[in-house]
Amino acid sequence: MRKNAVVPYAIIAVLGVLTVVIISFVGINQRADIQQAQDGGGEQTEQTQEGETAGGDADAVYQANCAACHGADLSGGAGPELTQVGSQYSADEIADIVQNGIGAMPAQSQVAGEELSALSEWLSEQQ
Repeated sequence: MRKNAVVPYAIIAVLGVLTVVIISFVGINQRADIQQAQDGGGEQTEQTQEGETAGGDADAVYQANCAACHGADLSGGAGPELTQVGSQYSADEIADIVQNGIGAMPAQSQVAGEELSALSEWLSEQQ
């Protein structure tokens, strides 16, 4: 009678292991798809940003490149708050910080040209 009692547990264990293996393979495939979508999505975002900033929309550049660390409202988060960054740095200094990084902040080389000018001017006005 004990052998029969063990069989259901063995079946459940085998089914559990098979389920984990199947989910792992599905996850690996989804991971590749997500990575590919992010790579393709990044290009679309950059194109959209260039189009938006051609009109001088520094807020759109900030939201796309800075808000994740510095907060959507400049209030800070992983990075320091920027509500009064203009009282500490000039537009040129801000542009240099964005391009080259400072402290724990990495360089944001994807922000360049007209976008960089618009962003640094806008941030220098935050006082």
